[in-house]
Amino acid sequence: MYASGRPITLLLFCLFISATSSPVSIYTPAPPLPLQISPPSPSATILPSPPSSPPSVSEFTAGVGCLLTLTPSTVVVRFGDPVTANCSISMMGFLGLGWIVSRATSTFTLDCSVVWSVDRMTEWSITPMCYAVSEVTGQCHKNLSLTVYKPPDNVSISFVNHAGPLSEGQQYTLQCEVQDVAPVKNLIVTFYRGQTVLGHMQSSINTERKPVSEVFTLNITSTKEDDGLQFWCEAKLELGAEGPQQPPVVESEKLNATVLFGPQLVCPTKLQVKEGESLSCEARGNPQPSVTWFRHGHAVALPTNSSREHAGKYTVSAHSLLGETFLTVQVEVLTGEGTTNSCTRHFLLAVLLIWTINWL
Repeated sequence: MYASGRPITLLLFCLFISATSSPVSIYTPAPPLPLQISPPSPSATILPSPPSSPPSVSEFTAGVGCLLTLTPSTVVVRFGDPVTANCSISMMGFLGLGWIVSRATSTFTLDCSVVWSVDRMTEWSITPMCYAVSEVTGQCHKNLSLTVYKPPDNVSISFVNHAGPLSEGQQYTLQCEVQDVAPVKNLIVTFYRGQTVLGHMQSSINTERKPVSEVFTLNITSTKEDDGLQFWCEAKLELGAEGPQQPPVVESEKLNATVLFGPQLVCPTKLQVKEGESLSCEARGNPQPSVTWFRHGHAVALPTNSSREHAGKYTVSAHSLLGETFLTVQVEVLTGEGTTNSCTRHFLLAVLLIWTINWL
């Protein structure tokens, strides 16, 4: 049962609404609502969620909570896409429900639920608010958590203040520039070398909700293993469970790395070769070093068909514009006698076996 004054209050309220307001879009300013139905100020306390069973008017008067339910309670929408949210209340003794967005009343109803919808979201910083008006306690409200996002227009990678080849052992700064992304606080930038993750970066101070461009940097020390590899970065919007199942990801182009490093010799100090083989040691470096073999202090040409006379001690030199390195190698030339004698023995055993079988 309602209080005897409620019909008169409701009639006056409806007459006032019909005479002073009409439905407007969320972007069209509306005249201020009457004092008794104007939404609470942003600093007002948001009350707890409603209990499982509808409360009585006396419970609401006692301040149990703002029994409004938003479905969904959190919305993540891409810029330019449609969005819809429903606000409902499950109690008696209220005069109506409404949405307020950007100081405009988008809807107001005497029903138990009201829908706010936009065909194309083109605002970045709005906070839709649903409110209910009670004949006893006045009003309460809940804000809709709304995130409007936009993937980056472009992602690029480069070295800061450097172009051309890298030098081994030197420190360089990689920078990943992300252009026009929103909201930047949800952006995670990952640096890669080949398929190896070098580090993750995230904006910790920028809370701008509109699209912005931001540069992320990472210091690296180049090694010879980086030569020929590719550096790149990716920008990912982590929007939580309410966002798209596949988070928006934009990758940069690959940056090919050339690393200059001094000559190295990859060769055992005791080198065994078979007769007829050539002597060789692997030399590495960028630029590619030249290799020279020395014997008894004189440069020698390597034999293409080695023999036992080529056994002995050698000094190997690898030289490039970045330096020179030396290695002493003891060469041993293996003859083929052991292999020949072994084959002969096997052959004689086979002949003896055949002869024995035939004799039996």
